[in-house]
Amino acid sequence: MPEPEHIGGLLGPALARITALDENHLDRWITRTRALRGCACPVRLTGETTRVNASTGELLSRYSTATEPGNELLMRCKNRRASRCPSCSEEYRADTYHLVKAGIVGGDKGVPTSVGVHPRAFVTLTAPSFGAVHRGPGKDGRTRVCHPRRTGAACFTHHRAEDPLIGQPLDPAAYDYVGHVLWHAHTGELWRRFTLYLRNHLASAAELSRTAFAKRVRISYAKVAEFQSRGAVHFHAVIRLDGYTKDPTGWPPPPVWASMDMLTAAVDSAARTVSLTSPEINGRTWTLAWGEQVDVRPIEDFGPDRALTDTAVAGYIAKYATKAAEDTGTLDRRIHDIDHVDMTQVRAHAGKLIYTCWRLGNTRLYPQLEDLKLRQWAHMLGFRGHFSTKSRRYSTTLGKLRQVRSDYAAGRPWDTETFTPLVVQGEEDSTLTLGNWHYLGQGLTPGEWALASMVAGMGRSTEDAGAAR
Repeated sequence: MPEPEHIGGLLGPALARITALDENHLDRWITRTRALRGCACPVRLTGETTRVNASTGELLSRYSTATEPGNELLMRCKNRRASRCPSCSEEYRADTYHLVKAGIVGGDKGVPTSVGVHPRAFVTLTAPSFGAVHRGPGKDGRTRVCHPRRTGAACFTHHRAEDPLIGQPLDPAAYDYVGHVLWHAHTGELWRRFTLYLRNHLASAAELSRTAFAKRVRISYAKVAEFQSRGAVHFHAVIRLDGYTKDPTGWPPPPVWASMDMLTAAVDSAARTVSLTSPEINGRTWTLAWGEQVDVRPIEDFGPDRALTDTAVAGYIAKYATKAAEDTGTLDRRIHDIDHVDMTQVRAHAGKLIYTCWRLGNTRLYPQLEDLKLRQWAHMLGFRGHFSTKSRRYSTTLGKLRQVRSDYAAGRPWDTETFTPLVVQGEEDSTLTLGNWHYLGQGLTPGEWALASMVAGMGRSTEDAGAAR
């Protein structure tokens, strides 16, 4: 945001650009800017959309950015990271919350309420230890002695929650940075194998073949990744057992023998069985597996009121959907040249993980690691998976939630029970929509930022005045 003394010199060029074609474009620009709802880095597009009758070729409507201020259209960036765009990340969090909650209790987004009685577990899979790190307060919020040891690395400090030392290695020289990076790079494969092992362990517990089990039970899940203070991810997931059906709109209950106890035991055993071997580096390989702490809890165990409990679980998972590695002291965007990175803005531990990614990402020295794309994911400390994923039949999709919002703004209603768009009479198969769009860039100029801030301020003043009346 520009300094107040410079705002005057920035507004002139911004206003001139906006009103270059039409003086009335300022009002249009203000309307469009308000529609961004505080997006920090809007996307600039140019192009047009036309709707024609597919049968007759009749032009039904046409929209072009040629009539817009600056010949461009500003769209919300839809970035999920709170560090990049608080407004869009909050929208992403809310969408994730509704997606997760619909799969827990049903009765929304086309998911029936009957799924609320299916076996459902809240699962946390942790990272293994790569070396001792400074510890913060315990789960009860009380500070504790960090690492009281007589030999080896020790720390007798009571670290408060805001202490930047939390998560930093006690002995950086002994910390397994290579193992940490390799584990991060393979978490996607570890999760994939976990889901396969989970099916196998459930089938074994039911004394069925894998094929026979798959014809009776479907496993549905939604998961998010959370970066811990030590720079390692944990996975939090809701896992639900459904009955099998070929009907894409069906959500039958599982057989009575597919119980919560069976799910709990299978998750624990599958998580502890999964492992894989890393590529060889300088004559050494690493066995990659989940950490010792595997937490499996029936969702109804979270509190006496199941409705509140389900809401809390969905909120807990959605909270981490907008966070990433930057919360552990690293960067929130890709690194293109390590020499141009200001490491003073990065914590020492995260910096060493970034350098390890960059070193191992040298494909001339380590061609066996080329598929891991470690330089591309150095800002994520080697983690290259999606932060929020779900199985196909868990509930709805983020894409559908965005489409509902877009259609609502365009006056196209959806059926709230089936969560499908209502077909407008006469438009079933006769309307063809054609688009031709090009990306121009992203973000506002300093002058546009200053003007947008003034518009937002006037809007708040008007709302405050209305509230006062």
